[in-house]
Amino acid sequence: MPLPKSSTPVYELELPSIKKKIKYRPFLVKEEKVLILALESEDMKQITTAVKNVLQACILSRGVKVDTLSTFDIEYLFLNVRGKSVGEEIEVVVTCPDDGETTVDVVINIDEIKVSVDPEHTRDIKLDDVLSVRMRYPSLNEFAKSNFSEGNVGMDQGFQIISDCIEMIYNDEESWAASDSTKKELTEFVENLTSAQFANVEKFFSTMPKLSHTLTVTNPKTGEDNEIVLEGLASFFG
Repeated sequence: MPLPKSSTPVYELELPSIKKKIKYRPFLVKEEKVLILALESEDMKQITTAVKNVLQACILSRGVKVDTLSTFDIEYLFLNVRGKSVGEEIEVVVTCPDDGETTVDVVINIDEIKVSVDPEHTRDIKLDDVLSVRMRYPSLNEFAKSNFSEGNVGMDQGFQIISDCIEMIYNDEESWAASDSTKKELTEFVENLTSAQFANVEKFFSTMPKLSHTLTVTNPKTGEDNEIVLEGLASFFG
């Protein structure tokens, strides 16, 4: 007779980019093992694959594909899945800015960590008096490919991720969907932007929503209060 299986709790979370609630479960011991092995490898491609596979297994709502989620959706989801799996408090070590060397241990409740949105952030970038471009958020795959592919460095990174994340080019009368264009056409479009236009498009990425938490710590050596802003998933597991 087969052994019984223990029940797994189900939780609900709203994805920041699409404002859609999804259901998920904590990761299991076998999935946690996969994550630990990936983290120990220090191979970013392996870590990315492990995170994707574990999250896909933990998402219970139908029709949600991790491959298409934005990077900040994935970070926020992973943070919350991790919290429900191994504990809702995270211990981090921060360095006090007032002297740049004293470290302090801080405990943060995961519920306090939110996705912050820059008020200047927009998906629609006006290139000139006629033409605009609408961007979409990079997926975890595109982010990893752009940042960790061998032989793809410098400005080529910028061209690749920008061309990959164009959703549509449009004016007042018509529009051109990126899905109807070739990769070569999109790359050439980006390469023909002026420096000022390229900088405006890059601003889309630099102001993208991100995990953020502001805390105040007192330097035990100087007695000074320090305000510290933690941003991005790595800040909470570093």
